[in-house]
Amino acid sequence: MRSLSRLMLVTLAGFAFAAPVAVSGQGDDQISPKSVELEHRGKALLAAGKLEDAEDALETSLAIDPRNRWAFVDLARVAEKQHLFGKAIRMTNKALLQEPNDPDAIAVQGEAMVEMGAVARAQANLQKLQTICGGKACPQAAQLAAAISRGPTVASANTPASPKSN
Repeated sequence: MRSLSRLMLVTLAGFAFAAPVAVSGQGDDQISPKSVELEHRGKALLAAGKLEDAEDALETSLAIDPRNRWAFVDLARVAEKQHLFGKAIRMTNKALLQEPNDPDAIAVQGEAMVEMGAVARAQANLQKLQTICGGKACPQAAQLAAAISRGPTVASANTPASPKSN
């Protein structure tokens, strides 16, 4: 009799945990539509130059569904615009954990590395992009190659000509 009650308890627990997935109709590989909607809104706000609003929308998108790797990439772009290159690299790392061959994440990460002066690491990202793209032209690879050839713009602009004296 004890085993029957345990079996019923386990069965009820299984139904309780499976019910939200069955009711929502959303599988493990689908991103929440609300998260995608907020990600698109954040991207539009970024394009409009409203960085704080874009950041808020993208962070909300990730709060709803942390599997939305495009929101991580867009959040990295916002961080780049704010000259927060370390944050941009962290956000692209999170996107690359979900999809290691995401060309957008690799390119944005490489651009942030260039701005931080890590040109050799950015060059490794460019080689990875060229491997992913194969023989065809890839806009992300061209964008990263241009950033590497240009060099760090913010880091060199902020370097004082001479040391400060007291």
